[in-house]
Amino acid sequence: MSPRRNGENAEKITAEPSPLGSSVLPGERQAFLAYLRQVRGLSENTVKAYRADLASFASWAERSRVEPLHATHRDLRGFLADLNRAGYTVRTVDRRLSAVRDFYGWMLREGICSVDPAAALATPKGARRLPKTMSDEDVRKLLATCDTDDSTGVRDRAFLELLYASGARISEVSRLDVGSVDFGRCQVTLFGKGSKERIVPLYEVALDWMRRYLDEARPLLASAAKGEKAARPDGALFLSTRGRRMSADALRTVFETHVRFARLDPTLTPHAMRHTYATELVSGGADLRSVQELLGHESLSTTQIYTHLSVEKLKDAARQAHPRAQ
Repeated sequence: MSPRRNGENAEKITAEPSPLGSSVLPGERQAFLAYLRQVRGLSENTVKAYRADLASFASWAERSRVEPLHATHRDLRGFLADLNRAGYTVRTVDRRLSAVRDFYGWMLREGICSVDPAAALATPKGARRLPKTMSDEDVRKLLATCDTDDSTGVRDRAFLELLYASGARISEVSRLDVGSVDFGRCQVTLFGKGSKERIVPLYEVALDWMRRYLDEARPLLASAAKGEKAARPDGALFLSTRGRRMSADALRTVFETHVRFARLDPTLTPHAMRHTYATELVSGGADLRSVQELLGHESLSTTQIYTHLSVEKLKDAARQAHPRAQ
């Protein structure tokens, strides 16, 4: 099958509404976003980020009178320069360039364009911001906010313990079913980006809270669905007070609520728990390849940030303990 025919088929994938504003490559952008969701299996939030970044690029192309299908490397360097002049952070510029690179790479594979002008586009260098993590005390305070005399409190404790024990993304936890947790083998099966499966071991404390949740709390939450017009729970692991599968947003709200109860940094997100999990593994001597597998990272370079976090923790410990550092 020719690249062009592949491209024609790609455009038959269910299209999304095109971004507001620019009329540059609307059909191609819609097909690309549909490809991200349906073929690569990216989350809705990730697809939304791509949509916004490509809309920004398309608007720039219109203003600059650049024809994207015939854009040159020099044109895209102009796009980069304009982003820098506008005062965007390195992280934002990097994300937008990544979206443009992926878009051009897809168009080249589909035969929509004959040259990829973004292939050699260099990412701007800048201070890489280290991800936010939680201390042992932070985690202890967070877990202590769960009222375990209540079914929702037991659920929340099991959810937070699982998050800390597995380093799972919040979207992965939302997709878990009851059968995803294997108590006999002390592990959980997660489905990450692109629906890639990975198995992560769980420690006994997390499994104990999961057992209690499944034995005591989940049946009570599931019974709330009796009065609902919708079907009863389909085996979803974490249920809302209405007996429905909890979405990623609902679980994120639970996490943020307990952060507030614990009076921790209000900017902490569930991803901070994932960063904490990874940092603890690296600090404990786990090799990066193993950590990469457990986190479900496609690239080892993504995992390497945790070596920097581990070094920073060692520096902090040295500063606090060394007599010359006082």
